[in-house]
Amino acid sequence: MNKTAGSPDRPRRPAWAGRNYSLLTAAAVVTGLGANGSLIAAAFAVLQAGGDGGDVGLVAAARTLPLVVFLLIGGAVADRFPRHRVMVAANALNCLSQAAFAALVLTGEARLWQMMVLTALGGTGQAFFSPAAEGMLLSSVRGEHASRAFAVFRMAMQGAAVGGAAFGGAMVAAIGPGWVLAADAAAFAVAGAMRAFLDVSDIPRRAPSGGMLADLREGWREFAGRPWLWGIVVQFSVANAVVGAADAVYGPLVARDHLGGAGPWGLALGFFGAGTVAGALLMTRWKPRRLLLAGTLCVFPLALPSAALAVPVPVTVLCAVMFLTGVTLEVFGVSWMTALHQEIPEDKLSRVSAYDWFGSVALVPLATALAGPAEAAFGRTPALWGCATLVVVVTAAVLCVPDVRNLRRRTRQVTAGGRTDSADAESPVGGLG
Repeated sequence: MNKTAGSPDRPRRPAWAGRNYSLLTAAAVVTGLGANGSLIAAAFAVLQAGGDGGDVGLVAAARTLPLVVFLLIGGAVADRFPRHRVMVAANALNCLSQAAFAALVLTGEARLWQMMVLTALGGTGQAFFSPAAEGMLLSSVRGEHASRAFAVFRMAMQGAAVGGAAFGGAMVAAIGPGWVLAADAAAFAVAGAMRAFLDVSDIPRRAPSGGMLADLREGWREFAGRPWLWGIVVQFSVANAVVGAADAVYGPLVARDHLGGAGPWGLALGFFGAGTVAGALLMTRWKPRRLLLAGTLCVFPLALPSAALAVPVPVTVLCAVMFLTGVTLEVFGVSWMTALHQEIPEDKLSRVSAYDWFGSVALVPLATALAGPAEAAFGRTPALWGCATLVVVVTAAVLCVPDVRNLRRRTRQVTAGGRTDSADAESPVGGLG
């Protein structure tokens, strides 16, 4: 096709999708595909080695414990050293631990304690990776395009999660869990190589600090000094815990007893994943002015899956509920990332992210462990109604925080030291307020 003189070439990507953002998104898709398949593979590897459901739980807990223990340290390290180097080092640890796990499974030599140790190394890598990755992503976009960039990133991530789980499950059935774990190790190697090419030359140098403890204290002051921030983290500490317990423990049991088994439950989870992709797509267009109010109102539907399981509703209704929940949860997710981007100074992003992650996962192991005793003490249906009620109560409570209701999308973003730099305004499409 001939071009007229002087006509510019069509850009290969949107102007707001810079090199760092594109690398981060592509690498996240690669690891998302591998990691979501490996979660299924790890469980079947334990069963293949002669373990039972309790052993599967032990291996899962072995990953969660170091994640909780090292998250805050990981955030301080990511704000002290170049974030891309922390990410690459964490990817290398994940690659080696998954490769060793795969080798044990493929040779038939895997023992429970070995799987727990290797999974714990993976959780340790995640603890250092997650705050660095979130800080790097938040630093990679400008205020003008932040909301759309985060929506596209999350859409890619959620799509990889859905595809990775589906493909991983099929591959476990076809060739066994060991090869799926090996593929995950390769995915970490590829993603780590991509992240090594991130350009941090335009990120301001961080001022020298008084040490790790001083960094942690400074991060805590940044976190604790913002009621909207710690209020929502506390909210999700409870919400994630009870929803995690309902999904991990009660959902499969209800599916077995009332819905026809694992197939319908897997279908419902697939609809949730599809909903998250649709929600992220919605947020590429919708920019609510009072972003935390809009996001928090969209957390209320998170109570619906537990209520649907308590009834229990037919599979078709459950799938519709799960899809709606996925959509609304992504509205919150994009709004939350946008709020962090515009309100938190760049040099403290990873430490604040670490406190966010810590609050989000800290109570999940406890809630999952207590799910069985709660069912024995109160019954499954009351326990599920309790999960739904707690989500509604903590979400309503956080709306009592004025900053949650009133924080607005701004046209100036915070830089190191709390100053604001001018940024182009985002014209909200619709929106609350």
